[in-house]
Amino acid sequence: MESIENVTKDADEIQTKVLAEILSRNAHVEYLKRHGLNGHTDRETFKKTIPLISYEDIQPDVNRIADGDTSQILCSEPISEFLTSSGTSGGVRKLIPLTDEELGRRVSCNKISFSVMTQFFPALDTDKGMIFLFVASETKTPSGLPARSAITSLLRSYHFRDAPDNFMTSPRDTILCQDYFQSVYSQMLCGLCQNKQVVRVGAIFASGFIRAIRFLEEHWSLLCDDIRTGSVNPLITDPLVREAVMGILKPDPKLADFIELECRKDSWQGIIPRLWPNTKCINATVTGSMSQYVPTLDYYGNGLPLVSSAYVSSECFFGVNLNPLSKPSDVSYTFIPTVAYFEFLPVNKSNGGPDGVTDSASVSKSLNVGEEQQDLVDLVNVKLGEEYEVVVTTYAGLYRYRVGDVLRVAGFKNNAPQFNFVCRKNVILSIDSDKTDEAELQNAVEKAASDLSPFNISVADYTSYADTTQVPGHYVLYWELSQNGSPDPITQTVFQDCCFTIEESLASTYRQHRNSKIISPLEIRIVGVGTFDKLMDYAISLGASNNQYKTPRCVKSEPIIELLNSSVESSYFSPKCPKWTPQWN
Repeated sequence: MESIENVTKDADEIQTKVLAEILSRNAHVEYLKRHGLNGHTDRETFKKTIPLISYEDIQPDVNRIADGDTSQILCSEPISEFLTSSGTSGGVRKLIPLTDEELGRRVSCNKISFSVMTQFFPALDTDKGMIFLFVASETKTPSGLPARSAITSLLRSYHFRDAPDNFMTSPRDTILCQDYFQSVYSQMLCGLCQNKQVVRVGAIFASGFIRAIRFLEEHWSLLCDDIRTGSVNPLITDPLVREAVMGILKPDPKLADFIELECRKDSWQGIIPRLWPNTKCINATVTGSMSQYVPTLDYYGNGLPLVSSAYVSSECFFGVNLNPLSKPSDVSYTFIPTVAYFEFLPVNKSNGGPDGVTDSASVSKSLNVGEEQQDLVDLVNVKLGEEYEVVVTTYAGLYRYRVGDVLRVAGFKNNAPQFNFVCRKNVILSIDSDKTDEAELQNAVEKAASDLSPFNISVADYTSYADTTQVPGHYVLYWELSQNGSPDPITQTVFQDCCFTIEESLASTYRQHRNSKIISPLEIRIVGVGTFDKLMDYAISLGASNNQYKTPRCVKSEPIIELLNSSVESSYFSPKCPKWTPQWN
């Protein structure tokens, strides 16, 4: 806490030093020489010389590194691996370069974040956390560099391997098992066996933790049998996992009876404090798209604090939540000035629609796409209440890189700003770490709608929403159809094929999650003629302009969803999983 106090007081001075250090270290890399920086390390020259960029601008350089070019292209330090961002570029995941030093920096920041939590929940420092962690499938680039998610990178690193594991209920081998069923089963079993020692529960994302609790709903009987007999279910076939679990599992009929009694009750409200009575908080990201899971967490947790402890992306560690007890809607992250050089692009909010009809995506769409670089604001110069897109320059070779997150200034810790996460730029649908933007959805709908042409039917209008009332959640599309002349009879199979065409057209992350059962099959709901006129009437009743109204391509408010659902005439689901293969075989 003393360290945070110091760095936030001298935020601008530290930012100047960080930028100078990044530019000095990388003075001879090809990217900076290409743009004519010529060894300058001052902020003024940097801003005049280096352009504002998106991923597409550096993708050729990234591809060269992935293909085996070992020259200093983006960074003077060797690139040790790539983090696969869940944001997409042309339907495939972005590859974000990472160095060993940068990974260590992130680990240090995570320790700071945990230290902040222990100030509010002292028991976290001595007792255990039941935190569900999972490794995802990974690939290697042609040069042999790993390409994997940020959490998989950390879990595969020596930082995790060499860390003491007495603060978690899950043994390492249960976490590192790539079979989801075996991993979540064994982690849940170990968590139940140590239920009195657990003081925090959670996962990286709220969706992942809810998935684990729903798993318990389905398999508590098997888990109780294991606890009662002290033996692991034969479904767990991984020898390392079985050995790890047997180091914890002992016959305990009394505990098994207690768990069975609680799980048999009609209501699962408060199941977390009932089964883990010493739990002080639920630790999982509940900001951004994860906010849709807050009511479910409140139901299971019976009012336990929901703690989003840090703001991290594949590109950078940004900040920590200094007030873990804040409500999910009030969570703000204090940026740490030492980890990277930060700039902020003001967001023009004048084009937002009426509340309840548009969502945060409509704000992000109104970003000035042709912004001039002089509009960029330094970390200490952002204004309270204003919204910005974050731009980052990192030690690992990103320079004035647009991350794509829209943030709102909520306050300041000394001279360092604190931000609310508003939205991911242009993203309109998300269940887990998938991110589907409007252009991607439009392209997918157009492909699917072409399947209706032979039947003289077209899609007159559509919208969508992410249905998380069931776990796993799924995408729902509402289609209003138009008849072109005399329509031919159309079968259920045709609409199911439309669902599948849409899924096949979505990005790699979505298709991977479908194959991993993290997302359920996409659904198309056919609504009656005139439904979207009613939607427009509702928007106008809330103050939307008749002349400027546009159909929202994603909806979130309950009244609109109820309006759409009341007009549903038929419903169809994708009949199979879309194809997914890693970017490199």
